[in-house]
Amino acid sequence: MGVDSGLPDFRGEDGFWRAYPALRADRIGFQDIANSEALKRDPVRAWGFYGHRLNLYRGTVPHKGFNILRRWASMKEHGAFVFTSNVDGQFQKAGFPENRILECHGSIHRLQCSKDCSNEVWSANDFYPEVDEDRCILTSSLPRCPKCGGVARPNIFMFDDSYWNDYRVRVRRMRSEAWLLSVKRMVVVEIGAGRTIPIVRNVDERTGSPVIRINPSDYAIDPQKGIGLPGRAFNVLRLLEGSLL
Repeated sequence: MGVDSGLPDFRGEDGFWRAYPALRADRIGFQDIANSEALKRDPVRAWGFYGHRLNLYRGTVPHKGFNILRRWASMKEHGAFVFTSNVDGQFQKAGFPENRILECHGSIHRLQCSKDCSNEVWSANDFYPEVDEDRCILTSSLPRCPKCGGVARPNIFMFDDSYWNDYRVRVRRMRSEAWLLSVKRMVVVEIGAGRTIPIVRNVDERTGSPVIRINPSDYAIDPQKGIGLPGRAFNVLRLLEGSLL
């Protein structure tokens, strides 16, 4: 969904390294840097990566496909509930209500202690990372935990992560489950969900509701479960919107 807003696509090492050539030079892949151990071992390099992403997401304007989804939701009695594995905060920026968004991998716009010393999560709004993009390193001060003074980290579920604070996700999951119980004749619009990390697809198919699967290549779906539409998010949403007018 975010790619059509100009955000990088991390599918495969080539896509990741195009966005972070400094990591390509050191042969550091996505799983190597988006890793809780990497953050403890070299927080300046890890925050070079996450700080760049935070700045990028803050400056990105959501594409008009978000508005199309929001219009569809406004026409329904129970609106919509967003389930996303993206951590970029684009749905909030596009105007979806915060309490109707479940970010299953957390959000880069919130911080926690790297040791989860107090089980607290706080806003990243006061953290303005300065990054040397040529070397992918943080040049400003590291963010710190207000309780213990240790290095803070994004409140994101990383690879090999035993310190992620998932309290906010658990609360939102309860809200989403309550919303699901209130809805009849639901339709799932699934956009850009892959099979490498299939959490979104698994949730979509588990609802038992018809699925509209939008994906540039991996769009196949059992006809008994829904329909697959090939293409990029905004293009397909725009075509669907035109067919409904």
